[in-house]
Amino acid sequence: MTSSGRTPGKIIAVHLNYPSRAAQRGRTPAQPSYFLKPSSSIAASGSTLERPAGTELLAFEGEIAIVIGEPARRVSPADGWTHVASVTAANDFGLYDLRGADKGSNVRSKGGDGFTPLGPALIDATSVDPAGLRVRAWVNGELVQEDTSDTLLFPFGRLVADLSQLMTLETGDVILTGTPAGSSVVVPGDVVEVEVDAPDAAGAPSSGRLVTTITAGDVPFGDFGSAPEVDDRQRIEAWGDARAAGLAEPEGAFELTDDLRDLLGSVGVATLSVQLRKRGYTDVFLEGVHANRPGSRMVGRARTLRFIPFRPDLFARKGGGHNAQKLAFDTVGPGEVLVIDARGERGTGTVGDVLALRAQVRGAAGIVTDGGTRDFDVVAALDIPTFSQGPHPSVLGRRHVPWETDVAISCGGAAVEPGDVIVGDGDGVIVIPPAVAWEVAREAAAQEAEDAWVAEQVAAGASVDGLFPMNAEWRARYEADRAGGPDAEAPSGGEPR
Repeated sequence: MTSSGRTPGKIIAVHLNYPSRAAQRGRTPAQPSYFLKPSSSIAASGSTLERPAGTELLAFEGEIAIVIGEPARRVSPADGWTHVASVTAANDFGLYDLRGADKGSNVRSKGGDGFTPLGPALIDATSVDPAGLRVRAWVNGELVQEDTSDTLLFPFGRLVADLSQLMTLETGDVILTGTPAGSSVVVPGDVVEVEVDAPDAAGAPSSGRLVTTITAGDVPFGDFGSAPEVDDRQRIEAWGDARAAGLAEPEGAFELTDDLRDLLGSVGVATLSVQLRKRGYTDVFLEGVHANRPGSRMVGRARTLRFIPFRPDLFARKGGGHNAQKLAFDTVGPGEVLVIDARGERGTGTVGDVLALRAQVRGAAGIVTDGGTRDFDVVAALDIPTFSQGPHPSVLGRRHVPWETDVAISCGGAAVEPGDVIVGDGDGVIVIPPAVAWEVAREAAAQEAEDAWVAEQVAAGASVDGLFPMNAEWRARYEADRAGGPDAEAPSGGEPR
């Protein structure tokens, strides 16, 4: 219930509004965007919320809710706050298992009974500064979210004004104004609390703690609608990051350190290929993939994106909006290489200038695709190294559907798992399993030192017979030189140095 004593006619929620949350999502909107929640989703403080049977990703979002007083229609941002009667706490619960079924509408994923707890008390809007509100959330007594309204991307008055351009905001309508970073998954038995207050206002008014206890549902979904479905992308977004979702490497696991990165960057892909082949890795070279700009070199850990063959119905379901392709480029991290599985299909572009620039701005170490590159000359001129099968002007929907991220893929006929080490140079791109990265790098560096010494001998007139590869006599000469010992005589059959 609201200050009017009635159920709101509309509950309107903002997608992204806190910089901390936008950073977590990897994108900052230029303008606010919204979705609707049904009034039947409202619940009071002290209520229980059932996590439906067969689901795993029920997430909380502590928010500041504003309640409309005087109806608003075509008001200005400066006047928007004057149409707010009160403020309270809200919890915008969502079920990530049903996001795929919603296609962005959030009808099922956020519209369930009890998915919008509000209260318990209302704060008079005239008693507080709209930029002086604070929202906090606790799970099982631990503070997990805290932020203030002075950081908002879109202040309350702007939200009211924007929405009122097309619809009348009526007395009692509720606007959920976004959640800060820290939203995550809760499980049956967890207790979530949200509080909104104005700590610097007279009397420090507060909504009180909005308490919700999570319970386990036992009624399965029927077979007459979309079933719950999750993947690693949804798990990461629901939990907040890969580590919290249990998808990142544990502490003490492999790390691509600066020293290892430098060592790998100092040796050629051809040399690494030899060392990997010695260890039984014969299919780790990405066939047909070449540098878009001569002289490019890259070293980084793999992030992956998979395309599947184009089909109109699948593209309609997965190709629009912030699809898997955009998500991959929006979330690739510093030092990572985005590796794209385009099934070797070079008859369309899989990366263009805007997406490549996005990866560069995010600090990615490179982009690899076994498909084509659009805007080829522009992409090749960027600082970020890109490797592909060459140029093609067509757009994504000609041959591909962007399907999923952060899964094992095939690129150029080689298997690539997220976290694999990717190295590229003028010879192409190779995949190194993390478990052998250090030993392969060290032995490749040693091999290149030998090869450089051999090249010196050849340049001085020595025959390659017995020198390349080195026989025992040449090996002894090399070891003596490396140890700084006296020069040995050139082996018999070889020209003097």
